[in-house]
Amino acid sequence: MNIAATVPAATPDLSAIKARQQGAWASGDYAVIGTTLQLVGERLAESCDLRFDERVLDVAAGNGNATLAAARRGCQVTSTDYVASLLDRGAERARAERLDVTFQTADVEALPFKDGSFDAVLSTFGVMFAPDQPQAAAEMARVCRSGGRIGLANWTPQGFIGQLFKVLGGHVPPPAGVQPPSRWGVKEHLHTLFGDRAAAIALTPCTFNFRYRSAAHFVEVFRTWYGPVHKAFASLPTEGAAALERDLCELLNRLNVAGPNSLVVPSEYVEVVVTRR
Repeated sequence: MNIAATVPAATPDLSAIKARQQGAWASGDYAVIGTTLQLVGERLAESCDLRFDERVLDVAAGNGNATLAAARRGCQVTSTDYVASLLDRGAERARAERLDVTFQTADVEALPFKDGSFDAVLSTFGVMFAPDQPQAAAEMARVCRSGGRIGLANWTPQGFIGQLFKVLGGHVPPPAGVQPPSRWGVKEHLHTLFGDRAAAIALTPCTFNFRYRSAAHFVEVFRTWYGPVHKAFASLPTEGAAALERDLCELLNRLNVAGPNSLVVPSEYVEVVVTRR
């Protein structure tokens, strides 16, 4: 008899995992990376057909790419994240453009808003990192009014960022029992997450091009400023960090479409528009 097979898997401590995530995203300075992704927020705002004066919530907003895109279209925007220092970066950008935005620290898994408070709820490469994926989807749907839109930009498992996280996981194993963030880029998983809360779910394959001088330059920038990569390198001994750098450079060079004198790496993501039932 295989006794091990009869022992149920331990339930992951989601609170502890979330605390570690907060520490990771607060390290470095995500805004250095995030601002390069602004185009994604603009595209998503158009796909959601945002209207002047609509009430829009940006969750896991980071430095505010979707926030600014919605505010530029005249929406009444509330920008939220569970890392206050990231919201500070978004607030700096909003002030520079004279945009009126409300910034509020909040966890996407426990949003402090009433049911149906918003016409649209957005997230660009943010909510996908919440450890309790069903709860995060339920909260986004709860605060979105009937007939409203939930707009997401999510990396896919097969795309560059999905592969990058697989490389990271080979050196620093992810928490047991937690689904990969890139599952948010899979059609079937999105239908499972939103279920009968969705009247329709539209997915559009998209590509974002990461542009750097070289693979070494990309790794230098990401290990300095991008929380998850920064923390991964910091957790490894010297030889482990060198091995991670080699593996990341191999991935980058393999996917580079710019030739030997520069780096352009296309990264697949899906643009998701959920119409709230």
